[in-house]
Amino acid sequence: MFGLWLRSLFFNVGWYVGTAVIAIVGLPLLVAPRRVVVAWADSWIVFCLWWLRVTCGIRHRVTGMENRPDGPVILACKHQSSWETLAFHRLFPHAATVMKRELVMIPVVGWAMARAGNIAVERGDGAKALRSLLRQAKDTVADGRSVLIYPEGTRTPVGSTAPYHAGIAAVYRQLGIPVVPVALNSGLFWGRRKFIKRPGLIEVEVLPAIPPGLDRATFMATLQERIEGATRRLVDGAARPSD
Repeated sequence: MFGLWLRSLFFNVGWYVGTAVIAIVGLPLLVAPRRVVVAWADSWIVFCLWWLRVTCGIRHRVTGMENRPDGPVILACKHQSSWETLAFHRLFPHAATVMKRELVMIPVVGWAMARAGNIAVERGDGAKALRSLLRQAKDTVADGRSVLIYPEGTRTPVGSTAPYHAGIAAVYRQLGIPVVPVALNSGLFWGRRKFIKRPGLIEVEVLPAIPPGLDRATFMATLQERIEGATRRLVDGAARPSD
């Protein structure tokens, strides 16, 4: 256990120091075009994933990319860890991630999230938040980009499920494009609010797309069944590292 703690400490120290350096060096780029900001953010993510692999032995593998149709889609993803908030910007380039508006208030990093064209929504703001989400999602798709959303709205520990928010159904109905479910098992290795990070292979699976046009109840049931079923399979099939 001490070895895992020490490796996790090395990761955290390097993560914060590296993030600070990249943020300071790239600060002037916040006034640059979006593509430049995205490239800057991408360099930070590459560093973080590399450092995670070097210090903690966490790698990842993605399967099912052939299930993603051409053109803009709605990526509906399971959320277990901070890992996917980093890696998905690499795995699904140019997608706009739906996130809490308060995140854009984080100095430099939050500002970069906003400049990169993500979708910031006020949490718990009811109808107003939903209207903002739909407006930004429509603008994103009109720009030829996909929308990435976490239907549960927050990270959930391995083995648990939070209610799927109605926002995903509204976006599905209004945009009229396929929804691509994404399952993973990242929480086994980088748990929610956990300092210890365990070595292993994070599996991400892109599942068959749900076509537009289903009624709300059928869509929500299909989405949850696909994501949760595949997530259980990935969790059960993972090699569990020992302490």
